[in-house]
Formats: sequence, structure tokens, C-alpha cells
Amino acid sequence: MRTYSTTPFGRRPLSLAMVAAQAATRDFAANPDASETVVHKWRLFRALTEAKGPLGVTDRALSVLHALLSFHQETALTLPEAEGGEGEGNDSPSPGIVVFPSNRELSIRAHGMAPATLRRHLASLVEAGLVIRRDSPNGKRFARRGQGGEIAEAFGFDLTPLIARAAEIENLAEEVRIENRAIALLREKITLVRRDIVKMIETGMEEGVCFAPLAIDGQEVGDWEGLYGCYQTLSGRYSRSLGRTELEALAGDLGAFAFEIQNLLERHVKRQKRNSNESQNERHIQNQITNIPDLEPDLQEGRAETSSPMPREANADRGGDQETEAPSAGLGERQAAPSRTYPLGMVLQACPDIVDYGKSGEITCWRDLTDAAAIVRSALGVSPDAWKQALDVLGEHDASIVIAAILQRGAEIKCAGGYLRVLTGKAREGEFSLGPVLMALLRGKAAKAARERRQAG
Repeated sequence: MRTYSTTPFGRRPLSLAMVAAQAATRDFAANPDASETVVHKWRLFRALTEAKGPLGVTDRALSVLHALLSFHQETALTLPEAEGGEGEGNDSPSPGIVVFPSNRELSIRAHGMAPATLRRHLASLVEAGLVIRRDSPNGKRFARRGQGGEIAEAFGFDLTPLIARAAEIENLAEEVRIENRAIALLREKITLVRRDIVKMIETGMEEGVCFAPLAIDGQEVGDWEGLYGCYQTLSGRYSRSLGRTELEALAGDLGAFAFEIQNLLERHVKRQKRNSNESQNERHIQNQITNIPDLEPDLQEGRAETSSPMPREANADRGGDQETEAPSAGLGERQAAPSRTYPLGMVLQACPDIVDYGKSGEITCWRDLTDAAAIVRSALGVSPDAWKQALDVLGEHDASIVIAAILQRGAEIKCAGGYLRVLTGKAREGEFSLGPVLMALLRGKAAKAARERRQAG
């Protein structure tokens, strides 16, 4: 009975993993149905590529395996018939699928891989149980042919383990696909939730939504700036290296955070709706009272002399008031500054460059910011007329914030004065809000910090 060597040549050791792989392959080959198993080698190689992580092989090792598969002439991998003859049982081991390229030819098909690297990756394929060494007595790889020219005996690398483990490899590849699909969906969910959070915070800032202090992760938050800080902390945990478990935890935390902000906005909307309904109800009751004379003619006759002049006098008084109050609006006078919904700390976090223009190199109050904005306005070349229009339309504080934002964007804005005039015109028509400007600057700052962390890592 012919025997096939399964121990490596020279000083290379035999490991228990190699023994286990050889035993599993031998048991598979001993199965009567094994010769009927047909495996498409390139489809199996694609599955191997997807399942390389669980199998413990690298992409370079797979390049070597690809080269080994290319030396097998057929596309299909099938076991040859086990040898047997007259007078002897058909219990000889199957010769397997042995390829026997030289290191030179194998290196060429592995895209010029260095000999030492080639030997290392061949050893990793053997250790992973994907191929089996069939070394000759002198370590050379060759084949002996029989009388009919067919290969009777070959020494090289046996590819039979690929057939034996084909089902296992396909299952591992499917598990990897499912895992990757789940991770991709989690990343999509995180992206959507992060976008929702930023948009809702912008809306809350623009609309001046007030809320009672919230406890988030054991920290009390009482304003939108604090909420945005909590969002930045959560968002900073996201990276491309996170696994499925970490992504699920982050998605859950972001979802709960978004739920809290959504509740804040919904409560604010319900409160506004309730106030509007109450106001409508009051006007409705007033109309009913004033219409009583129309519904009661008897009462109307009795009150004709006393009640009829009163509406005219009241209207006259109201009209007089309107006539005297209208001119007092003060055309050309500066509009009162709107209520500030953007904390000074948030403005300085989004526009830190303006701090250099503050007194003693710091800004501690709104007066410091407006004084610094006046200096920056002159340095940016904004004309006094453009600045006066901005003050009249935006108010002192918002105009100062716009100047700080223009300074922060620096080289992106070529003409600061013209840009300020455009924003002033939009604000005059009610089409401009500072919330998106500040949030865009904060997002850009966070993205830059994330890039620097990745480069440092």
C-alpha cells in the first residue's frame, strides 16, 4: 500500500494543528461520497477572502493560495479515485490534489513575492489547515508519471483540505457577510441620529426653546450649549475601528439622547399650541359678549343712547393712539437688540480666533465681544456704512457674532464687507439665522479635531 508523507522536510516542525487538519482531511477522503464532491475553486477562494478573519489568514497568504490554485489545471476541485488493484482491498489513501510548483514559479505568480516572505505565508497556510505539505525525501517538489503518462505520485502542496472544509468556509463567509451588514446598518443609524441631533439643537437655539435642567449621564444640563457639549462627547466615541457591540451601545446612547431633545421640542410645540388655543378661546368669548345687543333687541333699544357712541369714541381713541404712536417708531433709529439665544461660551467655542482681539487677550462678557468685534471690523476692511447697517438690522450682539464668524472663516471669505452686506440684507428679509452658522463652525472644528486624532493615532 502506497503511503503519502504528511511531515515537513528539514527543520520545519510538525504541529498539532497540522495533525488535526490531516486527520480531518483523511476522514473526509475515506467517505465514499467524497469523490462526488465538486467545488468551484474561484468561488471558494472568494469565500475564503471574506472569511479570512475567522480562519486566521492574511491577505498576503491568500495571494500565495491564489497562486497555488492557479497551478491546478481544472476549475473544479474534485478528489481522484483511490487506487486499488486485483487481490488487494480498495483501502489505499487517495493521492489528493497535489500541485508542485517551484518556489521561483510560485513567486512569479504571487506577483514577485520575496522567497523568505513566500515561505512564511506558505507555512501560515499549512498551519491554518488550508493546505497540507507532501514533501519528498529531499524536499523537492515533483511528480512521477506512470506508463500512460498520468501522474502516479506527486510531492508538493495538497489542496484536498479546501474540498473537505468547503462547507465550513462558506458558512464562515456567510457569518462575516451578516456581521458586516449589521455593522453597516448600525453606522447608517448612527449617522442619521447624529444628523437629527444637530438639526434639533439648531432648531432649539433658533427658536429660543427653554427647558428645565436635564440629567444626562449623571451630569445636569440646563441650556442648549450644554446639550451640544454632551453630543460632542457622545459623538467623539465614534470611530471606524469600533466593532458591532460598541456600535450597538453607541447607537443606543445616541438614540436616547435624540429622544430627550425631541421631547423638549415637542413639549415646546404643545405649549405654544395650548397658548394659541387659549388666546382664541378668549377672543371667542369677547365676541359673544359684544354680540349680545344684536341677539337681544329689547336690550338694544334701552341702551341705544348710551351704548352706540362708545364704540366710536373708543375707536377714535384707539385710532388717535395709533396715529400718535406710529411716528414714534423712530425711522432710522437702531433696532433693539433681540434676546440672545446663543450663549457667549458657545460663540467663543465656535469662533475662538476673536479672543486674540479682546482686552488682555481674553473675552469674559458680551461687552468684551462687541469691543473686539469693532476692532476686527476695521481690520477686515468693513466700511462704517456696512457696519452701521448691520447694527441697525441685526443688533449689536448678533452683528458682533457675525464679525467673529467671518474672522473665523478667514481665507474662505475674500470680501468681508460685501459678505456682511449680503447677510444684513437676508436678515432684513427674515431669511438669515445665526444658529446654522455657529453649528457649522462647531462641526468643522470637531471634524478637524477628529482628523488630527486619527493622524496622531
